Amino acid sequence: MSFNKERYHRLKQLAYYILFGVWYVVSLLPLWFLHGLSSLISVLLFHVIRYRRKVVHENIRSAFPDLSERRCRMIERRFYTHFCDLMVESIKYFSISEKEMRRRMQFKGIELLEESCRNGRSCGVFLGHYGNWEWISSMPLWIDPKLCLCTQLYHPMENYVTDQLLLYTRNRFGGVSITADKSIKYMVSYRRQGKPILVGFIADQAPFWDNIYYWSQFLNHETPWFTGAERIMQKLDMDVYYLDVRRIRRGYYVAEYKRITTDPKSKEQFWLTEQYSQLLEATIRRAPSYWLWSHRRWKRTKEEWLRITNGGIKPKPN
Repeated sequence: MSFNKERYHRLKQLAYYILFGVWYVVSLLPLWFLHGLSSLISVLLFHVIRYRRKVVHENIRSAFPDLSERRCRMIERRFYTHFCDLMVESIKYFSISEKEMRRRMQFKGIELLEESCRNGRSCGVFLGHYGNWEWISSMPLWIDPKLCLCTQLYHPMENYVTDQLLLYTRNRFGGVSITADKSIKYMVSYRRQGKPILVGFIADQAPFWDNIYYWSQFLNHETPWFTGAERIMQKLDMDVYYLDVRRIRRGYYVAEYKRITTDPKSKEQFWLTEQYSQLLEATIRRAPSYWLWSHRRWKRTKEEWLRITNGGIKPKPN
């Protein structure tokens, strides 16, 4: 049995090295070429494969009921182009230089983070699946590592090879990826060492039924939210920020840190989550095509939740 496990592990390692080599070689191609390839792939996804076309169309149509069908179709088509851009840009991340990365993924509001860190405060940052969220892990290039450690929470993927490839890119500029189940342990450890940390929370997925505690109006839907990020920020008394991302043009992004509060413990329950939902909606409405419309954000309804939880009666989160 142990022999089979060891052999399986070696096969996974071999698959990782082979795919890493292939992706790295492809990443050496100029980005203008990769974007051209992205345009071709997007045509195939949209017209031939029709990847999640129904989900994307229903999401956009229901989020913006006042827009014309023509306008919704235009958002939909641009989404597929950007979605494919995101894939090739993630591959480019394997070999892109620090200088090129700083040119294409810029950050504003750094002085606010530095002020927090100089005051010995750790920072929690809300962000969404908007723009190029993979490139946001290049943040360590923009802040003095002596001031704070840049980290991001992540959920390990079931596929070992894909998981390791993503970890490589997310950590290559000095960031640290922390698994969600060990987040509190690591954050408390850093705080005891007197090391301020910057933690990114992507919290716009659809939570499971047993993780739903809060609903808000978001893009014309009654929407459930993960509240774990809020609980961590309040428990560890972190300065709270929102990262407002803009796509300037193809392959270029600007992300601005906007401070929400420096006193999260004084806020009532779910206030932070509500602020995040409002800020994210404003970002999406400004340029809708760059959000991840292919996920089923509204697959759970409040009516079902009320029925399952006996009218919403359930223990409050710790």
